[in-house]
Amino acid sequence: MQRSARYLSGISDQFNQAKENVATLTQDPGNEVKLKMYALFKQGSVGSCNAPKPGALDFVGKAKWNAWNELGNITQEDAQKQYIALVESLLAQEPSSNKAEDENSSDSSGFEHILVTQDSGLKTITLNRPSKYNALNHKMYREIISALQQAGQDDSVVTLLTGAGEYFCSGNDLNNFLNIPPEGPEKLAADGKELLREFVSTFIDFPKPIAAAINGPAVGISVTILGLVDMVYASDNATFHTPFMTLGQSPEACSSYLFPKIMGQAKAHEVLLAGRKLNAVEACNYGLVTEVFPQAEFEKEVNNRMTYLAGLPPKSLALSKQLCRSAEKEKLHDVNNKECELLAQRWLSEECAQAVMAFMARKAKM
Repeated sequence: MQRSARYLSGISDQFNQAKENVATLTQDPGNEVKLKMYALFKQGSVGSCNAPKPGALDFVGKAKWNAWNELGNITQEDAQKQYIALVESLLAQEPSSNKAEDENSSDSSGFEHILVTQDSGLKTITLNRPSKYNALNHKMYREIISALQQAGQDDSVVTLLTGAGEYFCSGNDLNNFLNIPPEGPEKLAADGKELLREFVSTFIDFPKPIAAAINGPAVGISVTILGLVDMVYASDNATFHTPFMTLGQSPEACSSYLFPKIMGQAKAHEVLLAGRKLNAVEACNYGLVTEVFPQAEFEKEVNNRMTYLAGLPPKSLALSKQLCRSAEKEKLHDVNNKECELLAQRWLSEECAQAVMAFMARKAKM
């Protein structure tokens, strides 16, 4: 009995120490891991889930409750052991020095989540959260807006948008839905609507040619925004997926208007409503992609085309781009406003809340 008590006391001490060690983590382990860590801590501290289920619009509370409840009847001791092991695995992944990471996480323009470089007339904006598959959080949205506004006014001739790592962009960071302000979900939806409206408007109004180099999978907003890009080059590793209906949401970035014009009604509905994932060749055949290159030649081929464009007369390029856009600019802004209004309504709906929670639960089990 005494030995057993000492053993349990040792586990308890390690459990408490692991809790303190969590505060020292410098890298965000992601929502799924944080939910698992929360659930194991609650199970290890309290036991099986005994709290009332939060309301449907309390995304954070409901996600935590679901994660805890799914642990069922595992013992507090087992939960403590799993919690300790999880925290130790996260600590083992911590970099020995944050200096190199800090140097790579921001560029000379002071951006944290994107890299902005210029080579002669070519401005390149690189989505730079590779560990998060370049998922767009609110700060990243604002940084892209700022970088595009700067590119629209400086001496660059053409702008290229691409991604670091294996993904072009995995769409919205789920934290965008979980970080509910004190004012409640309505404030979150209102702020999200305005940020999205401004983001899309920046592409609509961008005065110079803009191209995209899709180096890997593209999801959600990173696909729909391509309808507002002048040229889209894709690696043969790229895929294009808009799973809006799965999440109880609706199209954005003027795709409800532009995709039917680009692809035709039937194919646009297949992509936006049925959520069909396209490979690079299919996306090219649908008219969303300009040209597809083998991965081994992708960077070279894109650079060749960008170098050529950047060497063309800049004023002629800019004026011609503006002429091409002018006939529909007012229409695009109107569509953008309507899409954002509908999305804000969807974000506050029970259907969307249930769909997002179901998606997060599936990811947590993967």
